[in-house]
Amino acid sequence: MDIENAIAQVSAAGIELTDRRRNDGDDAWVLRFANGTILTVSDGGDVTTQGKNVEAVAQILDLPGQS
Repeated sequence: MDIENAIAQVSAAGIELTDRRRNDGDDAWVLRFANGTILTVSDGGDVTTQGKNVEAVAQILDLPGQS
């Protein structure tokens, strides 16, 4: 998944991006949203969710097995 596209889709749904940074291993972006969801997008395109309200973000991004 492309990080800019992920941010655009979630933001368009009305969920504000509150933080964007590289992870400690410098192999993924960690995105934090105002609804409590943490989205990790690896450089290879893999996406994982954690935190609160992950179902909403997983549905917006059509993530298989995470909604």
